[in-house]
Amino acid sequence: MLKTKPIVALALGGGAARGWAHIGVIRALEEADVPIDMVCGTSIGALVGAAYACGELDRFEDWVEKLSLVDVLGFMDISLGGGLIKGEKLMAFFERTFTDRPIESLAMPFASVATDLTTGAEVWCRDRSTAKAVRASMALPGLLTPVRSDGRLLVDGGLVNPVPVSLARAMGADVVIAVDLNADLVGRHLDGEQESGGLSEMSNPVSVWLKRMQDRVAGQWPVLADKETPPLPSLFDVVASSVNIMQVQITRSRMAGDPPDALITPRLAALGLMDFHRGRESMIEGRLALERALIAIRAAIDRILIQK
Repeated sequence: MLKTKPIVALALGGGAARGWAHIGVIRALEEADVPIDMVCGTSIGALVGAAYACGELDRFEDWVEKLSLVDVLGFMDISLGGGLIKGEKLMAFFERTFTDRPIESLAMPFASVATDLTTGAEVWCRDRSTAKAVRASMALPGLLTPVRSDGRLLVDGGLVNPVPVSLARAMGADVVIAVDLNADLVGRHLDGEQESGGLSEMSNPVSVWLKRMQDRVAGQWPVLADKETPPLPSLFDVVASSVNIMQVQITRSRMAGDPPDALITPRLAALGLMDFHRGRESMIEGRLALERALIAIRAAIDRILIQK
């Protein structure tokens, strides 16, 4: 009997700047001759997945490697409503640099996950502008402003489906390779044990800026400052750690009900939410994580091949 090749999908999870590890995972899969037939992603996973599905990963990887702290700060168009950053500068850059196409016309099946802010419903973006689908999936509440689309107000898909295994299954995948960027993060940003952690002053200017604003308010209103207790983390630190906890718990719950066939878990606790300028570190860890999971991936593909 002829054996049909299984359809292999990548489900790329959210994790802000840690998402550059997805590039390392994809490169390592290519070098290991593991064929990928479709890709779906949440948040930063949607961005990397779209670059891959568009055939733009080479240029995208080159841009990530050259991304500096100054570049990251340059994309921060401060907003007074809906989120800290509008995201218009970032999307304008991508529209100038990379070709936006309808999702249906991409070389590889692709979809992203967003969340309807009004109803809490999970939204699968499979038939619109690729750039708009990615922007909606990345709209982390409090950081990036929401996106209006088809009468809905959309925010980050990580609120409902941080690692979109279920979406990959719905797209027809036989084997789902999932990449979870947040498996080792809970409590790591507030424990004070990392000298160069993702939310340190050296690596995260957004956190520093917000902390200075808080200190300024405390200076103008001395009654708000408690000299007897240790200082609290900045607003950004609290938001980042809260997002980590939320996504870890939701991911565990979703995967318990719908586990992937193979799981890749890069060790990225040393990188913070906005450390986009540390792309090389992320990509290297993505490669290492793939190597650790390669035997399980091959076994999953072989198992489905035998069943077919």
